[in-house]
Amino acid sequence: MKTGLPITRISLTWLLVAQVLVILPHLPYLPLWIIAMWLGCAGWRIQIFRMRAQYPSGVVKAALILAMALGVFLSRGTLVGLEAAVVLLVAVFILKLVELRSQRDALVLILLGFFTQVTAYLFNDGMLAALYSLLPLCALLAALVGLQQSRFAERPLVPLKAAGSLLLQAVPLMLLLFLFFPRLGPLWSLPLPNDKGVTGLSDAMSPADIAELSRSGDLAFRASFDGPVPPMSQLYWRALTLERFDGRRWSQSLGAQHAPAADWRKEGEALRYSIVMQASGRPWLFGLDVAETSEEGVRATADFRLERRRPVDRSLLYQVTSWPQAVREPEGNPGTLSRTLQLPPEGEPRTRAWATELKQRHTDPQALVDALLAHFHREPYVYTLKPPPLGADNIDGFLFDTRRGFCAHYAGAMTFVLRAAGIPARVVAGYQGGELNPAGNYVLVHQFDAHAWVEYWLPGRGWISVDPTFQVAPNRIEQGLEEAVAGEQSFLEGSPLSPLRYRQLAWLNQARLAWDNLNYGWQRWVLGYQGEAQVELVRRWFGSLDSRALGVGLVGAGAVLMAVLALFLFAPWRRERDPQLRQFQVFERLLARHGVVRGKGEGPRAFAERAARELPRQAALIRAFLGAFEASRYGSRQGLDPARPLRALRKGLPWRLRGVRG
Repeated sequence: MKTGLPITRISLTWLLVAQVLVILPHLPYLPLWIIAMWLGCAGWRIQIFRMRAQYPSGVVKAALILAMALGVFLSRGTLVGLEAAVVLLVAVFILKLVELRSQRDALVLILLGFFTQVTAYLFNDGMLAALYSLLPLCALLAALVGLQQSRFAERPLVPLKAAGSLLLQAVPLMLLLFLFFPRLGPLWSLPLPNDKGVTGLSDAMSPADIAELSRSGDLAFRASFDGPVPPMSQLYWRALTLERFDGRRWSQSLGAQHAPAADWRKEGEALRYSIVMQASGRPWLFGLDVAETSEEGVRATADFRLERRRPVDRSLLYQVTSWPQAVREPEGNPGTLSRTLQLPPEGEPRTRAWATELKQRHTDPQALVDALLAHFHREPYVYTLKPPPLGADNIDGFLFDTRRGFCAHYAGAMTFVLRAAGIPARVVAGYQGGELNPAGNYVLVHQFDAHAWVEYWLPGRGWISVDPTFQVAPNRIEQGLEEAVAGEQSFLEGSPLSPLRYRQLAWLNQARLAWDNLNYGWQRWVLGYQGEAQVELVRRWFGSLDSRALGVGLVGAGAVLMAVLALFLFAPWRRERDPQLRQFQVFERLLARHGVVRGKGEGPRAFAERAARELPRQAALIRAFLGAFEASRYGSRQGLDPARPLRALRKGLPWRLRGVRG
């Protein structure tokens, strides 16, 4: 292709269509001025094509670039980071449109389109997003095909057909690479967009944080068990262990993060399950106590968390085995026990006095815990997502004044009381319960399932989990958040269009769960097809193979596949089926019988003109056939048939040759 040629109408049309399709999945993460910029640039480029506007000058282009950078900075607050980088890329992809002068510029724009399309997977890697990505990919290929100065200019669907054919031809090679090409880890990690909305739990907790998550219907993860799904009331998904309290917020302890794994003893039956976790931008994983995993780069911490070396910046599939009845650290670690008795030196005087009173009345630590739980159950505490504001001593205000709150209030208050009474305790943050999808027999855990509970330590028994929220609102644990706050109508009140709010409509709920089952299958079997799954597949198909043999086999299979594709593309067996080419071959044979043989590399016109000179009596017939052949094969008159002039030429030659058929 000559890259200096002007851009055809059909190519420009497909470029505009491709831009719309590429930008569309990015719209939720783009500022609104991007849409206005595309409309302006597209209109400007169309007017340039119609010769009613001029290309932008150097000064105008510089001003556009500065305005674009300023817009990104004002809308994102920075020019670095994932969100800002994607906005810059989309803006450059749009601005390039107004300076398209030649096919070289169009090639640059198409390559930018391919790269911009790939960035959409940073935000959404679901099955629907993958299927949709075929549309902009096909449009970009159609624009690339349409750059050719050919008969495509009058037939706009021909480039689309050619692009679809190219995609289909690439499918076998894609499957080969997907199944056997080794997965390479990322060379770097990118911070995810909208950190708070996507991340879910943060590394510190206050009641306001849990309240914000309770208003989100976003998916956190899915879990599939090897066997029956346990009751929802037993599903406490640990994410974080919060040991440090500064008077307002609970946070992780640096000592626990750097200490070796805690000592614990396996007891009872194990639970085996797999989790497909959504991108969080955080390093912790989810699991039921006490969790173990063989996932590479994951370690068990001193506070029974699972922590990954890299943040989870894309959907992650991992296998977990848990022992719910395990005995956790029965002897106790002095450093851990010291950290889990820490309290601010001042504040919460009424709570401290009450803890002292409880300790005097209940000398046995377990009896004190039971009395505290009974207090929450007996007194008129209320579970609500709309608690009244609290003052400086927020635990005092919650326990003795408002008595209205949700899990973070109850877990934080109970932990404070236990510490003040001399019992080591800490807050555990994670998710509780989930929604069973009967279509796939797995559990969906959403952000509104975020929860906090308490762990306390007793000599010889180790760490024991307890949930004070259950004493106040057992329906929150057994039936979920929606049932617990049904009276105040606060479930997902900020998301009126969320299908989760209309689960009482059977047909809508079944459709939602069926679609989620498809997405789960996509994430588990496609996105989760990583190194170990690849090795297992190779062993199952080919037995034991070392890496060198696998590499040689992969290269060999790729070479064979490319040869088959090349054979299919060139299709030598189909050449004689081309009626125009078959007629020209008859023309060649007719003239060859009369001593005019076509030379190697000699074009049809040069051959016909030489034949006309060597056979002057048949020159008019030869030129008539040539004109009909060229018009039919290279011109726009596709219906013109060279067969008639070919028959006339055969009749006009000195001998009637037998065995030659048109």
